[in-house]
Amino acid sequence: EEEYRLIKEIWAHSDTRIAVRFVYEYKKDGKWFRAHGNENWQFDANGYMEERHASINDVPIEESERKFHWDRSGPRPEDHPGLTELGL
Repeated sequence: EEEYRLIKEIWAHSDTRIAVRFVYEYKKDGKWFRAHGNENWQFDANGYMEERHASINDVPIEESERKFHWDRSGPRPEDHPGLTELGL
């Protein structure tokens, strides 16, 4: 994967569990993709992850459909819209 950029948002949480939804964009073999997914973690009494579940779906996109354009040499800028603001 090249040009990888990721945005995550917390979906729900409790004392021992957290769920996030995420989207990332990347280029592979000259073609662009957007991956949508959900990830769930459960933690033990010491705060260590004891379970992880993830579901990811990759969708081919045109370069003109990309939504994540920040310089990948650093983190996503704080003023860059999140998933909700981008309609994802």
